Amino acid sequence: MISNNGLKPGDKIPSERDLSERLDVGRSSVREALRALELLGLIETKKGEGTFLRDFRGNQLVQILSTFILQDEKAKRDVFETKYIIEIDCLRLALKRIDRKNIVKLRNWITKIESFEDDEFFYQIILLADNHLFLRIWLILKDYYYSLVQTPPKYKREDYLFLLEALEEKNEELTVAAYWKLRNLSV
Repeated sequence: MISNNGLKPGDKIPSERDLSERLDVGRSSVREALRALELLGLIETKKGEGTFLRDFRGNQLVQILSTFILQDEKAKRDVFETKYIIEIDCLRLALKRIDRKNIVKLRNWITKIESFEDDEFFYQIILLADNHLFLRIWLILKDYYYSLVQTPPKYKREDYLFLLEALEEKNEELTVAAYWKLRNLSV
C-alpha cells in the first residue's frame, strides 16, 4: 500500500477499520501489526490525528532484526560473502555499461575528495551496473554488514584507482583481481 499509493514519510496511513477492510483481516490483527510497526519506529500515532509513516532510513530496524537473524557465525559469514558476490557481479555489469565519461567522473571523485567510505564507492559502481534489484539487496546487506562490524576496514585510495583502471580497460579478469586485492582476499 505504501508503494502503490506513493506514501512518503509524514503521510497519514489508513485507519485500523479501513486497513481491516482492505486487507480482509480482523481489526485486532491490524492493531497488533500497527503496534509492532510503531515499536520498530516505522510509524507513529498522534492522538486525535491518526497514524503516520515515519522516515525510517535512519532507523535501527536492521540492528534489531540482525539480533534475530544473525545469531550464528555461518549467517554472519554469509552476509559478507553475499555482499562481496553482489559487488563483483555489479563490477561485471559495470564493465559492460561504463563509458569514458563515467570513468573520468569516478576518477575525479576518488582523487579530489579528501576521504570517502567504501560503500560510497560501491554505491557508484552499483548505479553504473544499472540493476535496481542488486542495489536494493546490496543496501540491505550493507546495513547488516555494518551491524556486524564495529570498525569497518579502511582501504587504500590506490586500490580503488587500480580497480577503476581495470574497469577502464574493460578487462573482467583484471577487474575481479583488483577487487580481491582491494578486499585483501585470496582468490
